[in-house]
Amino acid sequence: MGIFLRWFGAFALLTATFNPTPWNYVRWAGANYATELPLTVFLGLLLAVGYIIYLQATLNSIGGAGMVLIGAILAALIWVLIDWGILSLANTSLNVWLGILAMSVVLGIGLSWGLIRQRISGQATVDDIDE
Repeated sequence: MGIFLRWFGAFALLTATFNPTPWNYVRWAGANYATELPLTVFLGLLLAVGYIIYLQATLNSIGGAGMVLIGAILAALIWVLIDWGILSLANTSLNVWLGILAMSVVLGIGLSWGLIRQRISGQATVDDIDE
């Protein structure tokens, strides 16, 4: 359940920032920054904190190469689904949602990698702490 919640948090962060519907930060900020500048900056900073937490944890756990590898695996899966005729590139909204889903899976795996590795290997992950 913890892995699912971490993935859902990444999905929520990404969809709150941008999605094909009118309900996202990018569109709202573009339309309201002149009248709601303090709120726009505040919400942007909250999103930035979320991204820093997810990206730092992901980079610490799987690194840049791991992020690229997971992204490549997901891209290959989408390619297979397109080749089989299950998905189509004609629907741009679906393409954006697939991109958001793929990025959220990368971030969710990165944040959950310690739990995943522990379940696979049976060994706990311990971070080095400099005192």
